[in-house]
Amino acid sequence: MTADRTEPKDPVADTPYGAVRGRWERGVAVFRGIPYAAPPFGAHRFRPPVPPEPWDGVRDAGAFGPTAPKPPYSEAFAQYLSDPVIPGDDCLNLNVWTPEPGPGARLPVLVWLHGGALTRGSSAVPVYDGHAFARDGVVFVSMNYRLGVEGYGLFPDTPPNPGLRDQLAALRWVHDTVAAFGGDPARITLCGQSAGAISAGALLAAPQAQGLIRRAVLQSGPPEASERDKVRRMVRRMASRLRIPATAQAFAEVDRELLLRTQAEVGRLSSPVLGGPAFGIVVDGDLVPRDPLQALLDGEAARGVDLLMGWTRDEYRLWLVPGGLVDHIDRLGPVALAGAMARCHVGHEVPRGYRALQPGAGPAEIVGQMVTDHLLRRPLHRLAAARPGSSYLYEFAWPSNRPGLGACHALELGFVFDTGEVSDAVRLAGEGAPQDLADAIHGAWVRFAATGDPGWQPWDDTHPVRVLGDGEPHTVPGLRDEEFALWNPGVPPPHPERTAELALAVRRLRRSVAAVRRH
Repeated sequence: MTADRTEPKDPVADTPYGAVRGRWERGVAVFRGIPYAAPPFGAHRFRPPVPPEPWDGVRDAGAFGPTAPKPPYSEAFAQYLSDPVIPGDDCLNLNVWTPEPGPGARLPVLVWLHGGALTRGSSAVPVYDGHAFARDGVVFVSMNYRLGVEGYGLFPDTPPNPGLRDQLAALRWVHDTVAAFGGDPARITLCGQSAGAISAGALLAAPQAQGLIRRAVLQSGPPEASERDKVRRMVRRMASRLRIPATAQAFAEVDRELLLRTQAEVGRLSSPVLGGPAFGIVVDGDLVPRDPLQALLDGEAARGVDLLMGWTRDEYRLWLVPGGLVDHIDRLGPVALAGAMARCHVGHEVPRGYRALQPGAGPAEIVGQMVTDHLLRRPLHRLAAARPGSSYLYEFAWPSNRPGLGACHALELGFVFDTGEVSDAVRLAGEGAPQDLADAIHGAWVRFAATGDPGWQPWDDTHPVRVLGDGEPHTVPGLRDEEFALWNPGVPPPHPERTAELALAVRRLRRSVAAVRRH
């Protein structure tokens, strides 16, 4: 169809399974809750996604579809993060914002994968509204996918990674269908934050996704695969509490709400800083045939794909500030540092180096920055170094107006989406977030989706990183290289005699943090 903005009728577009009717909202056509796969329950529970049943007539796409089953955030985190729950089984759905809903427009496309540790989140989070992207000439698509044990449990009787397979099914839907919504299937940018970025990295490396992605944005999450035993321990602990076998068949017979409560209880000790059992993407010999980061470093996957990668200056503060964990870890002192050394597989020379670089920092800040470098900055730097000329790096540095958060994990999202005015963005940023910063970072994502160039120097031998939110946007050559130099890959792990001591320190730290969370 050809869009006519003076026409009072709602926009209609065709999909492979039937026509959908959206809404005009502030000059942008919005389609919500479009099924891309069948409801993942009944015979499809814990199984790879299958196509939805076609429908006759025109399906209404005026409201967000059901969200995937998930436990609520704890009270400490809920004061900063929102996570709407929309009941219903048809949770494998997606949404499209477009300025030109019809063939022929051939606009760049952004496909968004939300974060939430693969256990929480959805496309219905108000901060993720795609209006600003469509307003600026980009077709924006967001999706829901299975979470937690439903999406990332590891069982002997079903294929791994069903949540990642959901994302691949949605990505294929976009590639095959987005032209009907005004998009160009040859200009798809896959983007995500946190667990969404980890997922995007896995899809970049997946053989089945080759040719579907032209560009990618990885925000606060590197390509990675979790240890299978780490994921398996989550499933076994849940099975032990439920007194059932650790099989998909047995889990499918458990009441959904009981399953969510059990998952929340077992996952209480999991965190980016502490490690521990958690759900994650695993190498499965099929969709994820090998570690995604290594596949991308070796140049075997995603040839010709441009990368935009970023992090926030104080990622760890969202993990540690809620519930007073910063103060608690400062009190633990040497125990916390020993736990971080074990988490990062390093010896004493690394925390000593951080102390030298940040002489006024307490244990919590050293632990937080060290773990952030280990989990985020170093892998993204390595990936950029392996792909010079087509990789762009940036750091989001603006500190929240909420006490103690600094430039924390997820703070940048209200700026990326230019949704800083919504109450959910204010929860994290506080009042008075600068609009010029939103213009800068949102504009960079738009330019990258359209042209592959966000507006600054690509990665080369000078290691340029664009800094956003610390004064005027500027590029810093070799940002933080002195810290990364501390991580010498040739240095062996801690001496075997220290292994038991470090493991005990990690257990003590997890128990101590769990006690704080309970209270």
